Amino acid sequence: MYRTILFIVLSCLFWHPFGFTQSSSTAELITDYQSFTKISHGIEIKTGNALVQLFCYSPDIIRVKVVKGIPQPDFSYAVIREPESYFHTINETADQILLQTSALTVRVRKDPFRISFFTPDNQLLSEEFTDFGVTWLGDEVSCHRTLFPDEKFIGLGEKTGPLNRRGNAYVNWNRDIPAYSDREDPLYQSIPFFIGIHDSLTYGIFLDNSYKSLFNFGASTDDLFSFFSAENGELDYYFFGKGTVAGIIEDYTWLTGRMTMPPYWSLGYQQCRWGYYPESEVMSLARKFREKQIPCDVIYFDIDYMDQYKIFTWNSERFPNPKKMITTLNDMGFHAVVIVDPGIKIESGYTAYDQGIANDYFLKYPGGRLYTGSVWPGRCHFPDFTKPATRTWWGEGFISLAGVGVEGFWNDMNEPSAWGQSIPDMVEFNFDGHSTTMAEGHNIYGLEMSRATFEGTKKLLQGKRPFVLTRAGFSGIQRYSAVWSGDNSSTEDDLLQGVRLTTSMGLSGVSFTGPDIGGFIGTPSKSLFLRWLSVGVFTPFLRNHSEVNSRDQEPWSFGEDAEQLSRSMIDLRYRLLPYLYSMFYASATSGLPVARSLAIDYTFNPLVYDWRFQNQYLFGDAFLVAPVSSDQKFQKVYLPPGTWYRYSSDEFYSGNSIVIVDAPLNDLPVFVKGGSILPLQSVIQYTGQSPDSIMEIHFYNGNDGSEFLYYEDDGITYRYEDGEYFKRLILFDPKTRMIRFSRAEGDYRSKFTAFKLLFHGFESSVSNRTIDNKLAEFQISF
Repeated sequence: MYRTILFIVLSCLFWHPFGFTQSSSTAELITDYQSFTKISHGIEIKTGNALVQLFCYSPDIIRVKVVKGIPQPDFSYAVIREPESYFHTINETADQILLQTSALTVRVRKDPFRISFFTPDNQLLSEEFTDFGVTWLGDEVSCHRTLFPDEKFIGLGEKTGPLNRRGNAYVNWNRDIPAYSDREDPLYQSIPFFIGIHDSLTYGIFLDNSYKSLFNFGASTDDLFSFFSAENGELDYYFFGKGTVAGIIEDYTWLTGRMTMPPYWSLGYQQCRWGYYPESEVMSLARKFREKQIPCDVIYFDIDYMDQYKIFTWNSERFPNPKKMITTLNDMGFHAVVIVDPGIKIESGYTAYDQGIANDYFLKYPGGRLYTGSVWPGRCHFPDFTKPATRTWWGEGFISLAGVGVEGFWNDMNEPSAWGQSIPDMVEFNFDGHSTTMAEGHNIYGLEMSRATFEGTKKLLQGKRPFVLTRAGFSGIQRYSAVWSGDNSSTEDDLLQGVRLTTSMGLSGVSFTGPDIGGFIGTPSKSLFLRWLSVGVFTPFLRNHSEVNSRDQEPWSFGEDAEQLSRSMIDLRYRLLPYLYSMFYASATSGLPVARSLAIDYTFNPLVYDWRFQNQYLFGDAFLVAPVSSDQKFQKVYLPPGTWYRYSSDEFYSGNSIVIVDAPLNDLPVFVKGGSILPLQSVIQYTGQSPDSIMEIHFYNGNDGSEFLYYEDDGITYRYEDGEYFKRLILFDPKTRMIRFSRAEGDYRSKFTAFKLLFHGFESSVSNRTIDNKLAEFQISF
């Protein structure tokens, strides 16, 4: 009997539709073409040892799936779309199959079997390497691609190192890695999506495989080829052929989803520390912000708010009446965000534990033994967030938090992390009915925990938008959560590295992101804190966070002069909110990031990738930010083509030039592009406070005009999805001296009754003016 079972098991492991195979210590190449058939939205090709499927998702997006063995049912946590288009031409000749859309041509060479992608005018975008394209080494599958002489690679999410990934290799395997260096890899997120650039062409590739993967962009390959590989599973990738980096990001986020509008308050300044307790310390902190008139919207509660670090509990000694406390904070204009970790303490009588045991919600070994690991509460079991019932249960558990007024939920330790950092691969996952193991589920864990948190708290908040923050994730995380870049350090290198992590995440579809201001681990100097805060003002996610037993890091903690300067910096953030919220709306609708690497708008300019300028980025449409370490008093800045103005002084600069500018601590080098439209409001202490009814709109002279889509809604609910918003397009042509306001759209009444128009870079005869915020379309000459 046992021999029979063993034979069946081995047969299942090594059988595939084209006969038997044997495991081998040498690489196996995909063999030559045999036949093809047309299938819905694409074709299926049979080679000597694999099935290859090509699907047309849109004219610019082609999916390639290579299967050696039995094809698995289609299932993805990252992709939310189905094919929506067709190849308009499928032609077979003696040596190739030619597939065409309006935007791409795919050539499938038969012998040797290779797939190449071309533009409609026959320019080669990307091709499998001639000597070896797809290969297998045991269970590992790889795709090797020709490396072009001038090819650059950008993206891949939360990765350290330079903007241009060429010459480097990266692993995707979510990892808890505190105090990471500027070359540390991997970190907390896995986003296997990159953009290739060569010969004035662009393309993108997303590998939809959550096993541990490797992306080698010409590291130690003699500049012949690049490759990506996964330790197991199918080779399943999407090829993006849009002709711009921006277009590729839009297509990638169409495929994997975009963020919904976050709560307005989450764009304000956020104060965090491990840990603020007891209640008296939290209330003292809140009062101090208001007394000192330093704007702030969020106060965080780290692990010490819980009873013995148990999720969904409060420490009754430290926080005897959390609902009353949070109501008081709300009355002062603050919102509460609490940390949540996945580990469930093994303790009979603890509700979350008892429910998890009774309903089979926890991860298990083969045979049924529950996986146990140690984290903050001690010995713990871990929810299987890939099981629908577990996600529902987890979401409902937030009633103990949302029910007392918490509106923000900070997902930590969800790589998943356990002391020792090595959870066995054999641990089993439900995977929404597609049973698998930790080897495939590990990188998905943070994504699905964030999903469960978002979906559950959205229901519990009854129409309010929850704020969800996560440390770990996978492609598609932008649908559920903001992301912070983990446990950084208080160093100059971390300041600049945090900028690149933010813009790299933006290149990878994640817009609401940023590092801990000042650094979580260590003690920043006064100058480092101030410089970091000045950069943070121009970062989508603005949170000051520090570790336990470190010195105080609140804005008033570095002396009166630093307090005054911090206040002015945070004031600016709140002045920028009309602009910033509109940029978030643009990101939610297009997928383009708020903090944009210059590689998006100036893709083929080599100076963008120069180590001296790779930290520069655009903050929305108007600003160029040039981060600089706190010990530098001057900075060399590359200004792209156009005209530019130093934001602090209106000093004019011609573009396409390298300039040396002052960089004092009170004046980060920030520039406004000529032709820009910049809406600002008066300073407020928190986002729930009404600004002055007159909004300033600044217009900067330039060679080219621009348009700005101003957006506003209640910032709290999802009623904007039903048309309750205020939206209008503003068009500006400096050459003809014309400004046009389109008719206002939506059912929401703007908080601003009038606009004050201010002009920069024009002759003195052009004067500022105030106009009513009329709903109808109107035009102004100046």
